Amino acid sequence: MTKKPASLDELKSRYESMIGFTPPKIAKRLELGMRVDPDLVTALEDWRIAALTPDALDQKTVQLMAFAILLVQTSEAAANHAKAAIKAGATLEELHASAGIAALFRGVAAFNMAGEILAGLFKE
Repeated sequence: MTKKPASLDELKSRYESMIGFTPPKIAKRLELGMRVDPDLVTALEDWRIAALTPDALDQKTVQLMAFAILLVQTSEAAANHAKAAIKAGATLEELHASAGIAALFRGVAAFNMAGEILAGLFKE
């Protein structure tokens, strides 16, 4: 690898820019990884940001897709991408529709998880 590894602050700022904060589990992973193998962590984070910022899709669409995919996996990271989708302009209706698509492929577990996440993010 010829590129200089990113700094820990730079990597965290990527999450802050996209989601609004660096999730605690990610912060721990980044902190450990940058101590152990900064080249690997930088490469993985460069890949992540490249995949999540394609020229062909706007950020709202990317985040709605990520939300649905993570719901299918019943991953708690779905909440972070719901927040990023809202930051990118997604509405409750759009997130709910994405959850409906996830439920088609994962079942009620995905829809239940979405309900819990969205109820917390869109309080009445």
